[in-house]
Amino acid sequence: MCASETPAGPAPADPGHVVVIGAGIAGLAAAHRLLENGARVTVLEASDRVGGKLLPGEIAGVRVDLGAESMLARRPEAVGLARAVGLAGRLQPPATASASLWTRGVLRPMPKGHVMGVPGTAAALAGVLSEEGLARIGRDADLPRTDVGDDVAVGEYVAARLGREVVDRLVEPLLGGVYAGDAYRISLRSAVPQLFEAARDHTSLTEAVRALQGRTATSPPSGPVFMGIEGGVGTLPLAVADSVRARGGEILTGEPVTELRRTAPEGWRLVAGGRELQADAVVVALPAGPAAGLLRAEAPAAAAELAAVEYASMALITLAYRGSDAAALPEGSGFLVPPVDGHTIKASTFASRKWGWIAGDDPGLVVLRTSVGRYGETEILGRDDAALVAASRHDLAEATGLTAEPVATRVTRWQDGLPQYPVGHHARVARVRAHVAKLPGLAVCGAAYDGVGIPASIASAHAAADRLTGHPVPGRFGGAGE
Repeated sequence: MCASETPAGPAPADPGHVVVIGAGIAGLAAAHRLLENGARVTVLEASDRVGGKLLPGEIAGVRVDLGAESMLARRPEAVGLARAVGLAGRLQPPATASASLWTRGVLRPMPKGHVMGVPGTAAALAGVLSEEGLARIGRDADLPRTDVGDDVAVGEYVAARLGREVVDRLVEPLLGGVYAGDAYRISLRSAVPQLFEAARDHTSLTEAVRALQGRTATSPPSGPVFMGIEGGVGTLPLAVADSVRARGGEILTGEPVTELRRTAPEGWRLVAGGRELQADAVVVALPAGPAAGLLRAEAPAAAAELAAVEYASMALITLAYRGSDAAALPEGSGFLVPPVDGHTIKASTFASRKWGWIAGDDPGLVVLRTSVGRYGETEILGRDDAALVAASRHDLAEATGLTAEPVATRVTRWQDGLPQYPVGHHARVARVRAHVAKLPGLAVCGAAYDGVGIPASIASAHAAADRLTGHPVPGRFGGAGE
């Protein structure tokens, strides 16, 4: 989905005026790429700010992220964009990568030797699974081949090969941290594509995992797995927006687009904020539901597909403690929580431990984050902020022994924050793109398509911009990773 490594052909004609609808990281990345490709760009954002799910904030005078807090560094797109907009000197890896699993009432070190919770051997999950669960993994090698077909649910497939305990104790909390979804619904092909491909080539699932691990051992990736930004990942869209404006692009907030129609012979007419705009091309960088609403008039088949995409809502609870009150906090960057144990929170990050710049802002303060909410959970998110703080404090006390009163708290709610990738998601995305491709000068991008992470969203934005302009930028961000 990234720029090609091959030399570009003849320079295309002037791409003209392109309107980008949505100023989340995908929309801003598309605008940045379009300007590089020679277009004139206007970005229209319905809300009063840019950044979407990336939101910088503060608590007790310390800078924090109130949305996503890190980006995958093994893919080049997000780190590359950060460098391109002047943030190279502020990129920081986590100060610690050691995490725990709060399972059966005990914090245990996060197991190693697995791929998204799927182990290569039973020994990899010793201490996390029961003896029965470990024995069940060992029977995988004796089972007949499981045909994964065109796609299969992660939980369904892994449970059939290795038993439900692997899914419930490790796969579920790991996938839940990424998608806020249900492992028994999430697509293996879309969520863990490298494991899907390996499963096609091996009879045994553990054998497939070991094959993946063997390839990694032969050519180990260099550098940190994840990266943050001093001041928060939420500062990335602000820097991209500044770069877009510096290059001559226009960004208008508080401008919801209410109509999108084609004009003859080619081109587009938009209605935003009660006024009309004309464009040679349009990038729709919106969540699936709003995108469906705009596309319904001109691309009804694509709109119907997008309208069927479901989302999960969640909330982040940020808590600040005096350092002396949190001195007994366990080591590491935080912990994940298997939902099977019935706790309210699904994860906690020890933000001051994980990010050196948070500790540097106030060494006498300890900042923690918890997250609540998975696909289909409505009761939890219906609680008021005070109740979510109380539930988080209860679980933190039970998991870590931290009972002190926080000096400050913040609750950030992300309604319909994460698109769900059920079985067949890849095929739905292919159908959407096929329908959209029939309309000259139209492209879509964002987290609803090829991955919910920051790099994947940026990659989809680059692909949309390059498709419209016919002018990829060779080698700028390298090739796409998983």
